[in-house]
Amino acid sequence: MDHGITLGPVTGLADIETTIDAVTRGGADAVLTQKGIAPRVHPNKNGAGYIVHLNGSTSIGPDEHDKRPTATVEDAIRAGADAVSFHINVGSEHEPDQITQLGEVTSTAAEYGIPVLAMTYARGHDVRDQSDPEGFADDLAHATRLGEELGADLVKTAYSGDPATFERVVEATRLPVVIAGGSKGTDEETLSMVRGAIDAGAAGVSMGRSIFQHEDPAAITAGVAAVLHDDADPREAAERAGLTVEA
Repeated sequence: MDHGITLGPVTGLADIETTIDAVTRGGADAVLTQKGIAPRVHPNKNGAGYIVHLNGSTSIGPDEHDKRPTATVEDAIRAGADAVSFHINVGSEHEPDQITQLGEVTSTAAEYGIPVLAMTYARGHDVRDQSDPEGFADDLAHATRLGEELGADLVKTAYSGDPATFERVVEATRLPVVIAGGSKGTDEETLSMVRGAIDAGAAGVSMGRSIFQHEDPAAITAGVAAVLHDDADPREAAERAGLTVEA
């Protein structure tokens, strides 16, 4: 839920207290925000973990890929974080600076024993997309491996689109790999994506809009949690969470 800096106070984030309460009641293991939102997180997270994100950009600025540092590891510790996260766009013109910054974050975090989630996205002029599934998976694998090389403890990246290609992404590193949610889709699309990623060896998810902009954040979180924690298939997970999927 760090999207407030990117998108502004959109649906699900304006009243972030209610959303945090809903998703943590639904089964989320942790909540992620920028440091300034910490006072709104702690009373509403129902015992879940807390991750502070350390860089950002806005959708109305000159280049959304140009993520700039917004906090330090020490800031995150003072905010009561259990871990920190940092976003890097591998393949973009901002990659060199972001590599340097992520390396500095992991070094500092290691001094304090704070885990680092590296959000390693493959984004840039020469990065392939889902129209070239094999190439896209190779670029995601490169981005994921970069996170391990720079000292992260777990990595987040986009889903390649199917379990067969995503296996190559997971095999690129010995770190736990979690997937991004991407743009908000249907409940069936969301749960099927999570199921595919887990079948390919992913360790979990780190999802934003698909969760906090859902009409029932607690229910969609419960559905995702059923896939992750109980190995449910998408239809079973939807039924248990009270979600509707097409027959």
